[in-house]
Amino acid sequence: MIAPAKKFGIALLSLVILAGGLFVYYQHNQKQSPVGQLNTSPSATVTIVDTIGRSVQVPQEVKRVACLYAFSGHVATMLDQGRKIVAVPDGLHRDVLLNQICPSIGKAVVPVQSGSINIEELLKAKPDLVFLQKETALNQSEVEKLNQFHIPYLVVDFGSIQEQQKAIKVIGQALGASERAQEYNTFYQNCVDRVEKVVREIPPNKRVRVYHSINEATRTDIVGSLPADWMQRTGAVNVALDQPLRLVEGKYYASLEQLMVWNPDLILANEPGVASYITSNPQWASMKAVKDQKVYQMPIGISRWGHPGGLETPLAMLWTAQLLYPGYCKDIDIEAETQKFYQQFFHVQLDQESIEQILSGHGMRLKKGQTNQ
Repeated sequence: MIAPAKKFGIALLSLVILAGGLFVYYQHNQKQSPVGQLNTSPSATVTIVDTIGRSVQVPQEVKRVACLYAFSGHVATMLDQGRKIVAVPDGLHRDVLLNQICPSIGKAVVPVQSGSINIEELLKAKPDLVFLQKETALNQSEVEKLNQFHIPYLVVDFGSIQEQQKAIKVIGQALGASERAQEYNTFYQNCVDRVEKVVREIPPNKRVRVYHSINEATRTDIVGSLPADWMQRTGAVNVALDQPLRLVEGKYYASLEQLMVWNPDLILANEPGVASYITSNPQWASMKAVKDQKVYQMPIGISRWGHPGGLETPLAMLWTAQLLYPGYCKDIDIEAETQKFYQQFFHVQLDQESIEQILSGHGMRLKKGQTNQ
């Protein structure tokens, strides 16, 4: 007979060998799994082609999604999937209307900052799927964090109206809400068609020269960006396009001297406080748009209208076309359009005060460090 102590030793040794074998097997299977895919049976996944052409297997039913690009969080909420959002960039915590419509977003973790993923925080959220911005996805050290744990991710990228519509379609496919995504894109294209029909009637010599400020007073658009596309379709002459701009960390800036030379007829600012900064700053005082009191804060709803990553591009087009060419846009009732839009796509009935607040942009986006909680 084997002594009890020896029996225990043999049993313990067997467990160690078994555990070691399982670890090697697990490591082998992890290495064999395709990058960006879950290690699950094919019947539990569907293949989605993202906006940069990657074919990715994602869960057939996504229950927990990390929207690490703010735009994807806005779209997920519009698709009635906001309750599934478990991780977001800090900016989504600061969108006032978004958090009123979907309070759970305020409780989502923030595992990304300046494109860098905190994988420990992300793992706590246990996402089935991650949406990433292209800049993050092109950083191999960042996506390796996801690949290491076999978390599937889809890249959301666009630089035009058509590409933004495709991005909405991709998000809809991934979240099982394709019909809803198509409903939005149909509305979107209808707005584009309406605006372009009006603009065709405006003679070239009556087009308004516009400077578009993004986030900061001197940050602006470039060719190949979404704002460049939607502004051109509204008949605006974007003074910054095809001009030499200063590139800083992927963002483009004009100098004050350039702005003086461009001397735009009208200025649009999408960030709260920037319009008042421009109108109260003596350095901008001699500019035509400032002297004529044509510096405007753009509306803010779920997102900042007309922003490079904003959802409400179709509304931004209607609002801008009416602002620039009121005589040609008499059929556009922007208050009615605003109420109808948020009712249809976010199931919220806005009162007159709320509509006016959205259109003014005031109080709709918190400053960094502030919270809706």
